[in-house]
Amino acid sequence: MTRVVVAPVVEGDIEGALEEIFRPFGGAEAVLGGRREAFIKVNAVDFKPYCHTDPRAVKAMAGILYRAGASRVYVMDNCTQGNFTRLVFRVSGLERAAREAGAIPLYLDEGRQVEVTLPTLGYKVHVSRWVKERLMEGRDENLYLSLPKLKTHSMATVTLGVKNQFGLIMQADRIRDHNWNLHRKFADIFMLVRPHFTVIEGLHAMNHGHYSPEGLAEECVEELGVFIGGEDTLAVDAVGADLLGIDPREVEHLKLAAEEGQGCIDLESIEVIGDREPFRRRYTPELLPVFPPDVRILEGSERCCREGCNLNTRMLLQMLHVDFRGRGGFTICMGKGWEEKELEAVEGPVLVVGDCAAEEAYPVLLRRLGKGRVRLSPGCNDLRSVLANLAPLMGIHPVRMVPLPVWESTWLLAKAVLHRSTARVPPLWAR
Repeated sequence: MTRVVVAPVVEGDIEGALEEIFRPFGGAEAVLGGRREAFIKVNAVDFKPYCHTDPRAVKAMAGILYRAGASRVYVMDNCTQGNFTRLVFRVSGLERAAREAGAIPLYLDEGRQVEVTLPTLGYKVHVSRWVKERLMEGRDENLYLSLPKLKTHSMATVTLGVKNQFGLIMQADRIRDHNWNLHRKFADIFMLVRPHFTVIEGLHAMNHGHYSPEGLAEECVEELGVFIGGEDTLAVDAVGADLLGIDPREVEHLKLAAEEGQGCIDLESIEVIGDREPFRRRYTPELLPVFPPDVRILEGSERCCREGCNLNTRMLLQMLHVDFRGRGGFTICMGKGWEEKELEAVEGPVLVVGDCAAEEAYPVLLRRLGKGRVRLSPGCNDLRSVLANLAPLMGIHPVRMVPLPVWESTWLLAKAVLHRSTARVPPLWAR
């Protein structure tokens, strides 16, 4: 049976809990297996509290790997669209945690990018050369350890070890198929590059999606104090999903990967070492219904993908409303299947989201209302564009969203650009 360890954090001893994760596999030294370099892939989707891997876990993990014999440890990610990783690492404390442990922050949205082909979907995406050379071609020489956070996800159901891989591809490549094919895309990326070991950080767990506003933390964030780890990422994810109250067989990307022989999600076939009962919850990936009351959201009758336009837009709308007091007074149109009489009744201003609505609804609304009253954000999930349009509609200056002095965030952005950043950052003065 494949083994997964559930290790509680006792009296704040994070390092001790992580050591417990490695012990049934021969300890961290055996997991490292004589490899000289180790790459820790964190979840650094954004710098909002609790949505990223806890820096304390990152610092402890890097220290453990160094003591196990690693000559160099890297802490890496490529954050979500609309942001850049160097900034996320700075604000979240991930940069400081890595450096305090002697590890090297590795911003995967910077530097040279190379192409790889998704095995089932069949098209090319871009990854950092570090991913191609060190984690794919150099898999035998380098340890790849995934360190995601214990979170539900409104579009992916959960975001654990397999979903953590999405941060390996460039932001621009995440737009395509962020729809009904999203789970297939996750499974494809996992087929290309798989961690040697996965540890889910559950110091806090997130309910109601992965990106809750700070103002909803009381409803969405719960302190747990647990780590879940093992060599089979799918098995680790299955136990993680189970702790969240979600049947792993109902998580489509886990099901697809298991069917293709990438690991085990059958809980009856997984040996769980440690007591998971104290950490079992009944969470939901559904967003809380907290949105501006005067924003009208219209969905096409034929299609409006939860995995793309629908929930990505609602997630950003909620965050801008709750955390930045964004105003409403506009309409959002998204999806496919519109009757012209329905669109004739829409008053501006309007934001049209996604390729389907761009093709059907946008021409009608543009003809009626004019360019000044209609905004367009094409693509299945162009978070940069949606954010760049929502912010001015809601009266929010993008600079307000960064909890750093303007000079510091500008300096970090300049450094990222000098290092050939591919991050899709919204304009600082969106109009």
